Amino acid sequence: MKSRFARAHSSRREFIRRTTTTTLGLAAAPSLVDSILAAETESLTKEPGLVGSNVYGWTQYYQREKKPFDAGEVMSALRDAGYDYLETFLDAGQPDNNARLAEQMKAKGLKPVTLYTGARLHEPDKAKEVIKSLLAAARVCQEAGFRCWSCNLDPIGREKTDEELKNQVAALKDLCAGLKEIGLRLGVHHHLPEMANKAREFHYVFRNTDPALVGFCYDVHWVFRGGIKPMDALKEYGDRVVSWHIRQSRNGVWWEDLDTGDVDYAEVANYAQTHKLPRRFTVELALENGTQITRSAVENHRRCREFVRRVFGA
Repeated sequence: MKSRFARAHSSRREFIRRTTTTTLGLAAAPSLVDSILAAETESLTKEPGLVGSNVYGWTQYYQREKKPFDAGEVMSALRDAGYDYLETFLDAGQPDNNARLAEQMKAKGLKPVTLYTGARLHEPDKAKEVIKSLLAAARVCQEAGFRCWSCNLDPIGREKTDEELKNQVAALKDLCAGLKEIGLRLGVHHHLPEMANKAREFHYVFRNTDPALVGFCYDVHWVFRGGIKPMDALKEYGDRVVSWHIRQSRNGVWWEDLDTGDVDYAEVANYAQTHKLPRRFTVELALENGTQITRSAVENHRRCREFVRRVFGA
């Protein structure tokens, strides 16, 4: 039996073959398909490693200190700590704001790499408008230099029905196909709602889509908290990884940095390196009740940058 990675390689090869045939109007030679596939793989897995930080935890630190959030200040702190990017929220309503954000990052010595967005795709009529809006924003993002999106499919306060999941997957395929044409990849991200009922929605989305089309923003700790062992998720869906969100906990409570804890990141990192998975690592130091804060946000992020360098080699 073929491994999931072998099957994923074959499915991605077939996807590229079909795309090339349609574009060029001819039966693409195997050598041409292999060249395109090799170039795609090179771009995803041969990066020296990009390390960023998600904005959410920063906003929590600012709220904790009763200070207004200052994106410029955060970007400067990240640059000084050796980070490559800040992952913040996609502005689908005013796409040009994403280009201005990219310019602000560049002015601060950072790179535009990834943005975070939601998407309400389980209602067919509304999904069409959502996709139209997101693709319009994607064109601006791609021109500004962004490479991928992390997308959390909107939760609705209950488990989605079988029909809603079917609709959601169909719309997700359309969205990801449109993004691929533009030159962006989308990684599906998850929180706890998608992990309900033995991770029903989490598995449904991936088991009913093509790994070459629908990617995975692997938020290691949310998947862990949802009841799936980090290595099990990698073995089943590692072929889809586009980017990473990494956070640590101790005794189930989010820790202030990425030191040792409930998740064995050395094991995760070894698998990622062995299988040459994409190397876009987003640190996300979110806070919750019980999180013990003993250092500043800047110092915790500095420590996390050293951790990623030491453990993931990035």
